Amino acid sequence: MSRHTDALWDSAHAFMPYPASPVDHAATGPLSGLSFAVKDIYHVKGYPTSGGQPMLMALGGVQDRTAPVVQSLLDAGARFVGKTVTDELAFSMNGQNAHFGAPINGAVAERISGGSSSGSASAVSHRLCDVALGSDTGGSVRAPANHCGLVGMRPSHGRISLQDTMALSPSLDTCGWFARDVPTFARVAQVLLGQDARPLPGQVRLLAPTDMWSLATPGALKALKPVRHKVEQCLGKAKPVRIMLGDLDSMYWHFRAIQGREAWDVHGAFLQRFRPVLGAAVAQRFDWSSQVSDAQVAKARAFRDRWRQHMQQVLGHDGVLLMPTMPDVAPWIRQTDAELEDYRNRATSLLCVAGMAGLPQITLPMASHQGAPLGISLVGPAGSDRSLVQLAEHLHSAGA
Repeated sequence: MSRHTDALWDSAHAFMPYPASPVDHAATGPLSGLSFAVKDIYHVKGYPTSGGQPMLMALGGVQDRTAPVVQSLLDAGARFVGKTVTDELAFSMNGQNAHFGAPINGAVAERISGGSSSGSASAVSHRLCDVALGSDTGGSVRAPANHCGLVGMRPSHGRISLQDTMALSPSLDTCGWFARDVPTFARVAQVLLGQDARPLPGQVRLLAPTDMWSLATPGALKALKPVRHKVEQCLGKAKPVRIMLGDLDSMYWHFRAIQGREAWDVHGAFLQRFRPVLGAAVAQRFDWSSQVSDAQVAKARAFRDRWRQHMQQVLGHDGVLLMPTMPDVAPWIRQTDAELEDYRNRATSLLCVAGMAGLPQITLPMASHQGAPLGISLVGPAGSDRSLVQLAEHLHSAGA
């Protein structure tokens, strides 16, 4: 039974204000005793799915089925408590929805929660649930996890089913989740990920991509230095490497081209037919997306193929990247749209590394800067998702 109440909505602005509807869960199971929330792009029987867009909510009505990933959590004994706010059509990284408001960051209320899985991160960081599902296309789990001081993961592309889920960019979309601590996160991983077909070996080859570390601000680098040392004490000295093919700016625009074209393919007909009111920044992104050319997309997809092959060679079967999750802590809420967009663009260069290659990335809230949480990430070969969680468990048990 859902226990979503007005009190939950009021305390963090994290939840959609839907009327509560019964959602059954198993009486026992590996997730028994845990509560969870769901980003409002996943279908839950008895609830609408809005994707943060009121007209889509009205057109879609109440759903008659539940997404398999949500059902997996219910079958494992977890209790559903409500659906969470998402940035409009999941096409932002700032956590500010023009229609449903801005979920509050439970770590530092004066800073953005990060999007597009803003409500899920807010709910977990405010202790309104133990776990929450989000999604990650260009960083929509990793960024909010960094900002709100949570454990978060972008799985290998295709590792977790996105059936009965609202898409944004299908070749980049993944299902991820948040938890406040590694042990809780690992319990969910066991249910959603199972075991790796090709697990990492007992001793990994830790790599520190210097071109990615250079994207962090001086303050963030200083805050991450002792954390990096602790990780290296547990997993071995990280070898400095340069991983980029060409320049960061090119990869950024290739990512934007793929994401934009696919976002327009998914939502363009709806936008053109119904002309819904969109938040200004989201409207600008869709306008740009509608103009991406076939030549841009072809060039971007060719680059992505090369990038995936390159990362396979860099990581092999035992390589793990150690890198900053984001360039810095969450921006202040009071920053201008232009400043937030600049931060988003800089962050995308970091987040593209795993996203464009379809690789798993786990972010851990092991540092802080200016009184706000700051994450550090492990990126592994495709399919090493559960192994990365086990590395996080090892770091946790070692007190890192």
